[in-house]
Amino acid sequence: MSHVGVPRGTVRKRRSLALLTTGVLTIPVLAGCTSGGEETSRGAPQDIAPTARQAVADGSTVNWAVDALPATFNAFQADADSATTRITGALLPTLFPMDRSGRPKLNPDYLESAKIIEREPKQVVLYKLNQQAVWSDGREIGAPDFVAQWRALGGKDSAFWTARNSGYERIEKIERGADDLQVRVTFSKPYGDWRSLFSPLYPKEVTGSPDAFNDGARTTLKNTAGPFVLRAVSKTKGTVTLARNPRWWGDKAKLDTLVFRAVAAGDRTEALADGTVDVADIDAATADRIALARRDRGSNGQPPAHGPGSATTPAAALRSWALAHGSDEEAAEIAQAAREKNRKAVVAYTAEQKALRDFAVRKSLEPAYTQLALNGESGPLADDRVRRAVARALDREELARTVLGPLGLPAKPLGSHLALAGQPGYKDGSGALGDQNTKEAQALLADAGWTRGGAAQPPKDTKAGSEAEKKGDKGDKGEESDAEGAKEDAEKKTAEGAKSEKAGQDPEEKAEQAEKKEAGGEKAEQAEKKEAEGEKADRASDDSAASRDEGLYIVGEDNKPGVHTPARAASTGGASAIHVLAPGRTAAAQSAALRRQAGALGEDGAVAAQDKQPGGAAGAYAPVGTAAPAPAAAKGQLGKDGKALTLRFVLPSGPGSQSLRSVGDKIAVMLEKIGIGTEIIKVPDESYFKDHVASGAYDLALYSWPATAYPATDGRPIYAKPEPATDGSLLVEQNYTRVGTDHIDQLFDQAAAELDEKAARELLKQADARIWAAAGSIPLFQRPQLVAVDKKLANVGAFGFAAPRYQDIGFKNRQAAGSPADRKK
Repeated sequence: MSHVGVPRGTVRKRRSLALLTTGVLTIPVLAGCTSGGEETSRGAPQDIAPTARQAVADGSTVNWAVDALPATFNAFQADADSATTRITGALLPTLFPMDRSGRPKLNPDYLESAKIIEREPKQVVLYKLNQQAVWSDGREIGAPDFVAQWRALGGKDSAFWTARNSGYERIEKIERGADDLQVRVTFSKPYGDWRSLFSPLYPKEVTGSPDAFNDGARTTLKNTAGPFVLRAVSKTKGTVTLARNPRWWGDKAKLDTLVFRAVAAGDRTEALADGTVDVADIDAATADRIALARRDRGSNGQPPAHGPGSATTPAAALRSWALAHGSDEEAAEIAQAAREKNRKAVVAYTAEQKALRDFAVRKSLEPAYTQLALNGESGPLADDRVRRAVARALDREELARTVLGPLGLPAKPLGSHLALAGQPGYKDGSGALGDQNTKEAQALLADAGWTRGGAAQPPKDTKAGSEAEKKGDKGDKGEESDAEGAKEDAEKKTAEGAKSEKAGQDPEEKAEQAEKKEAGGEKAEQAEKKEAEGEKADRASDDSAASRDEGLYIVGEDNKPGVHTPARAASTGGASAIHVLAPGRTAAAQSAALRRQAGALGEDGAVAAQDKQPGGAAGAYAPVGTAAPAPAAAKGQLGKDGKALTLRFVLPSGPGSQSLRSVGDKIAVMLEKIGIGTEIIKVPDESYFKDHVASGAYDLALYSWPATAYPATDGRPIYAKPEPATDGSLLVEQNYTRVGTDHIDQLFDQAAAELDEKAARELLKQADARIWAAAGSIPLFQRPQLVAVDKKLANVGAFGFAAPRYQDIGFKNRQAAGSPADRKK
């Protein structure tokens, strides 16, 4: 486990600190029945064209687009990324992969059984391994591999550069059972999330020494144990090639080779059309083009009625012809150039559309949710009343409909930080905060001292930045909660109980009730712009709020050197110096990485300057030369002590982030209605997370957490209360909102140590209610998942929660490919 600012190889321990390789939000372990009071939630089903293995042909190659070549093949290193997890999933054992409902499920290819055989005096788990399971060199998978991985990840030897030790530090010993195929794991402390361990499992040749662990597994994996083996890595071609494993004991892989190819998001439509890739995560604009291509199949070779030049009116076309054949030679030359450019664009577009007919769009919901993060470290949002006002001003249903509605996906806003729709045990805990209510949001702001005339008033005789002190002075008004919530009330130091009636019900009371109720640019273009440009496609891309990528940043899937490399120091753009711990778990490969955009850098490679635009949605993205919006104060914006209530809303500026900015615009309008101004700050994608979210240089931000199956372990560092480090800096783990309480930490700790799954779920529901009440993270919706797949391919596409079964992926045989069901797709 490591963090930015700490020398490489140093491990900082804090309780049972769990670091997430990709900063995952997590989902409960739900092996049993759901308890009473849980909601029946339905997520979108996976869409992979499921086909029986006998209907899938043997042989051939599939090319699968990834964002970039993996930074490392060691999933436990800090710079492991989504490509790491996608590729190692086909090469290494995963003992408990997630099933379609997001639950960990025993993998019979590797385990005959795994269960707790002793609870007292200490927890003991017995693994019985599949007797046929062997590494690619022929050695059987056994106890020595478990022991070596435990020692590498246990946290006691800092020579191992590992991103996390969650769970492994609780292991007291590992013993061989009756033979090497039986592994007894004894825990020093109870650990309910034991199924999260040893996945992926590496051979002892990788985990047995620091050198092998730190460097040996970064560029290759010589010994593997999956349906495929690693054949070649080509940096020049940007490919990782896997071949069928001849020693694989399970169902034989249908494909001869599986190639993961690095293709940038903006190049994927072309890559699909020219046959470079067969499978690719796409945005809504590309999905629309595929749908149009299939619709136009019977056009008899006629140019499509969309794309370049399609918006040109008959009058404009006649004028263009007249200019091109007129007596003004200069104008004619310009017009002819524009017409030729448009002709070439139409030819290229038509050819691409013809090729795109061979693809289908598979869609589902990703196991990841998008949140609005509110930085509670300093400024107005340090006051929990202001945070709650922001939260209660949001129409989360409208935001969900904006993104998911056009895709026909479930558009209900997410109600939990710790489970997603479709999960057994999902419970809407948002009642602990309250529904959207403009009047109550305004009352909360008034109670916090923000008034319509406040921006024009001279400052009072108080210290600057003393918001926390002001809150503390009112502490005697706090209304005592019950024994379970009393300690948290004191820690929060807010006037929760005796606020004006306008402010609505105390969130602590709501949290308690939720727990009790189980709720919880050219010249030619200037002459003939419409003819030269494909405006329609551009509008579709920019207007579509249902972009697959959405521009929604997923923590840890950025592969940004300054964030993930432990030897680098964190940027400190926030209110105070911080230590940001490197992420740890790699389950986020199920979610696509934020697309890097080359345009975000200048010719010299320098990061472009920030684009700050005040006033939120009104004029936030106006063309150059547009008049600035009126000062916020002139619109009656709230203020206090001569200062207007304006929040810094940081958003990425890349071409792939249109949908994210669309969501940000809507949020800005909602906040304006209650008197809160927003200063939109557009920054390059490359620096969005590292220099702003992680460093605390923001008030509002949008990013996503991907999901795993272990909330007590993986969720804790996301919501843990920040604590001062020994050097006076702030240790935030993955809690980039800097909002937390001791009570939330205690609930996570209790859930992690609870072996009764039903009891653990109840503790997690209580924790979720408290997180809602703290109003640092506001879940908005699950992310859409759009995948373009060659329509002849089976068992691949939008997997939803489930891990891919790589051995089942292949092309349908002729009989299956010609079936009526396939022709309908």
